[in-house]
Amino acid sequence: MTTLSPRNESVFGQHALRTFLMGSAASLAFGGLASPAMAQDSDEEAESNVITVIARKQTETLQEVPVTVTAIGGDTLEKFQVNEIADVTSRVPALNVQVGGSGSGGQISLRGVGSSNISASFDSAVAFDFDGVQVSTMRMVQAGFFDVEQIDVLKGPQSLFFGKSASAGVFAVRSANPTRSWEMAAKASYEFEEKGYTIGGYISGPISDTLGIRVAAQYQDIEDYVKLAPGTPAFNPDGSVRDSRGLQNFVGRTTLQWDPSDNFSANLKLNYIKNENDGGIAHSDINCGANGVADPIFLLGGGVIIPSNADCNDSDGLYHHADGATALTSQVPEGSAGNPRFENGIPFGETEIFFGRLKWDLDLSDSLTLSSVSGYLSLDAVDTDCYGYVGQFAPGVAGGVGCSDPRNTTEQFTQEVRISSDFDGMFNFMVGAFYETRDIDFNTSQQGVNISFLSPDPITGNTYDWYKKQNTKTEALSFFASATLDLTDQLQVSGGVRWTDENKTSRISVPYVHTFLSSGPAFIPSGFFSGPIDFSDDNFSPELSIRYQATPDVNIYAAFKTGFKSGGIDNSALPSSSLLGFNDPDPAVRTAVADALKFKSETGLGGEVGVKAQFADRTITLNTSVFYYVFDDLQVQNFDATTVQFQTFNASQLTSQGLDVEWAWRTPVEGLNFSGALAYTDAKFTAPFVTTSGEDLDGRTAARAPKFAANAAFDWSIPMGDAIELGLNGNVQYSGSYFTNEDSLTDLRQDSYVSIDGSISVGDPDGKWKLSLVGVNLTDEIWINTSGGRPFLAPAGNGFGLPAGDDLVVTQNRGRQVFVEASFKF
Repeated sequence: MTTLSPRNESVFGQHALRTFLMGSAASLAFGGLASPAMAQDSDEEAESNVITVIARKQTETLQEVPVTVTAIGGDTLEKFQVNEIADVTSRVPALNVQVGGSGSGGQISLRGVGSSNISASFDSAVAFDFDGVQVSTMRMVQAGFFDVEQIDVLKGPQSLFFGKSASAGVFAVRSANPTRSWEMAAKASYEFEEKGYTIGGYISGPISDTLGIRVAAQYQDIEDYVKLAPGTPAFNPDGSVRDSRGLQNFVGRTTLQWDPSDNFSANLKLNYIKNENDGGIAHSDINCGANGVADPIFLLGGGVIIPSNADCNDSDGLYHHADGATALTSQVPEGSAGNPRFENGIPFGETEIFFGRLKWDLDLSDSLTLSSVSGYLSLDAVDTDCYGYVGQFAPGVAGGVGCSDPRNTTEQFTQEVRISSDFDGMFNFMVGAFYETRDIDFNTSQQGVNISFLSPDPITGNTYDWYKKQNTKTEALSFFASATLDLTDQLQVSGGVRWTDENKTSRISVPYVHTFLSSGPAFIPSGFFSGPIDFSDDNFSPELSIRYQATPDVNIYAAFKTGFKSGGIDNSALPSSSLLGFNDPDPAVRTAVADALKFKSETGLGGEVGVKAQFADRTITLNTSVFYYVFDDLQVQNFDATTVQFQTFNASQLTSQGLDVEWAWRTPVEGLNFSGALAYTDAKFTAPFVTTSGEDLDGRTAARAPKFAANAAFDWSIPMGDAIELGLNGNVQYSGSYFTNEDSLTDLRQDSYVSIDGSISVGDPDGKWKLSLVGVNLTDEIWINTSGGRPFLAPAGNGFGLPAGDDLVVTQNRGRQVFVEASFKF
């Protein structure tokens, strides 16, 4: 049978395919036409249990690389139905992921450092690296994935090798590549709690001696992704009562591996992702605050008061998302994403992603390799919903307010080129350059005042307060260099520096403002245009590490690292009269208005010391590291629930220090393995930080940073004869308590919790078929990731006898899931 020579891993994309190809075709042609160098055959993996990672732009073993890394293999992802980024938290104690949000679409944090889920203008502090391409948008948190070879979570700043937006760490996904011989696999599962099914599979093998292909696809349909509480005023388009919100996901990927000669290889990946849901608000409940009541919606100075349909139980996994009130949703402004589908007030969401990557490696000589990685992303996401979260005029009569239909489109192209050496002597190096261009549109019709309760716009008939558009273009260029010195057979010193220059230009236009608002002094008129708002910054990010191999199985390392996350221009400013300053004849006024929308870059500096050790013939692994990092100008966005205003600013300083421990034991019992991790994190603000609440958080713990978090897992494959194998797997996750917001000294705290996953399977020992029963979060534990004030709360002294509103919107995890799955492979 024809076989494909083993080589590297990679990824590529589709919309504006020409854009992607034009950016990389020249480099590919150069590599493909270069004269062959000396043969350099790829080595087979030395041992099946050796874990490799790509933490420094080169393949190294987990035990040797001087970086704190958690590696999760594809088998583990399959066993526990890990289909999205949020599912990974049970295996990485210091990781927190929240899916959902009207701006960025989600957030991810490591060791207490992350970015807001409500601002699409923030890059993620934890970089997403998909098959070697860094993707800046957190919308990828919502994207499902499968057919994954490995996930690597790199902790701490990684700016030298991964560039900007890696100030807190890297979440790297490596998808599977073509196999050396033909194989095909498929699986189908049904989940009982959320009533969802998943089908997927792949076919992989060599087309010729030099070209391999892998085609993989998965479809998921979940009926009860978000379960609504009985009596929630939510409906289907045919008028029937809706008792849940559903979700559909499709992920497709084609991979081509080309090895035309011994000195050249290329890998192309084309990905298409489609997500459809029943609204942008997912697992967000209402916490009734200290006053203990479900606060009503308070609008127009008390002229409109709408009862809440929340029940003050934020731990039952039932949600209260009300459809939009008819008076507010019956006419969406022309050109806005919700026109006309959202005019019935029934929320929906759609995300479409095309992602592509072309990677090639050319051996210029026996010791020099030229590498290129070209990436292209096209994203189009619409998330309509009503961000008052609750509201009903009477049983069955929807009173949802604060509706909006944000559309986020992103087009990104990246190109990295580097030369690396593999000399026989003590010295090796890597030099490279990176370029990124990104174009983001964030356009939405919104209801911040809900003025159409008085009347639709008398001129246009629109029922929204305004339609705002903002375009931001980004261009980034960086150069980096690193060197490694093997001073002895045991002692290695490595270091380098990256210089980054980033420029952003944003333009705000407001095609429409409701006549009742634009005719007053508090709002700008329809047709407003800001002109260009510019931001630029540059940064040097050095790194230095030392590794000492005490024995063949014990490595000791120390690292000094820095991180950089670019600032930018806020895209959540409302069209209030403050924006009129853009049209002021005084340039000082125009500058002051523009500067008020900008936030500064975020930087990190610190280091860690670690020991990676294996014992008992490498059956026991124990990796430990201690870390200390200081982050300056942490980018923060909070929401003022009474004034209905977003506040974007920089926290003065946050210090994160602690301990990470990972362990594994391959026991003498055949097929029985144990593993686990422990994270101690002390992350707190260490300089004056006065928030929108007026309180100084200096000395307070950061949000989503439990002191202790841990997990312990086992995997046991038990032969039941020559033809049957029994599989038992389990994982226990523990998290200590933590703050869920960064606004006051009394922010809501999530109590400590324990979650349990488990699976049992029977199948062929060679993997030809398998039947599995999988349980995720078996104790149905519901915990809170983030919290913030619910919009449209009654102020103190409101004159209507209402208590000061203090309801919180809390974002949560999914509840228990129980799957039955059948799979085969041949």
